[in-house]
Amino acid sequence: MYKVVLIDDESIITEGLQKVVDWAAYNCQVVALAQDAPSGAQAIRQHQPDILFTDIKMPGEDGLTMLAGLKGEFPRMQIAVLTGYRDFEYAQRAIRLGVSRFLLKPSKMEELNEALEYMTGVLDALAPTEEPEPPPEAENPNSFLVRQAQAYIGEHYNQRLSLLDVADHCYVSQWHLSKLLNKHLGQTFYDLLNLVRIQRAKELMSDPALRISEVAEQVGYADTAHFSRVFKKLEGISAGEWRNIHCGKF
Repeated sequence: MYKVVLIDDESIITEGLQKVVDWAAYNCQVVALAQDAPSGAQAIRQHQPDILFTDIKMPGEDGLTMLAGLKGEFPRMQIAVLTGYRDFEYAQRAIRLGVSRFLLKPSKMEELNEALEYMTGVLDALAPTEEPEPPPEAENPNSFLVRQAQAYIGEHYNQRLSLLDVADHCYVSQWHLSKLLNKHLGQTFYDLLNLVRIQRAKELMSDPALRISEVAEQVGYADTAHFSRVFKKLEGISAGEWRNIHCGKF
């Protein structure tokens, strides 16, 4: 029996799907309904579903990142997107990330049935630990996620940023994101964060009006001593020495 999770910010959609589709005919059982991405991610990690029907244009959510996160962490899971977002390029991008079907709302019953038939057929053909072959010209969801993580760090480096914050943005677990960063970049989350912060600090230190302590605070270090240790570790000299060499003596 294949496990199914349904996610949509309109409960009438998920409840309607649960009632009108003959899940048993496809050897399926709905194990959870969710109304947003966070609760949906929790349901997916709890139930480890084989099939997911989800909207990707929920308020405040990045649909493509969510899809990449799901396919990256659960490559065997079959995903059907249900959306009112009529954008061909967006649909193509979703399919390249590994989505099985892209269905526009309101979906017809025959479209839902065809999607179920296709997805269960893929699952039937797989051995228990096997992953489906990616479609031609597929976009690697894990590479996509690493780029999203780097972009998020670049935008939020000056805040109190944690691995969990970035993982939540990418819709994956901390463990999975940490593994991806190490595999694709050979670096930890804190390596990446410190590199971005120190690079920005060097740019700020060209302003003679800013003290080292102010630079440290502006790039996200609450403790100047910590900033100084990180700076010297990465640059080989202290922040003051670096400023004297590169920006003149202030």
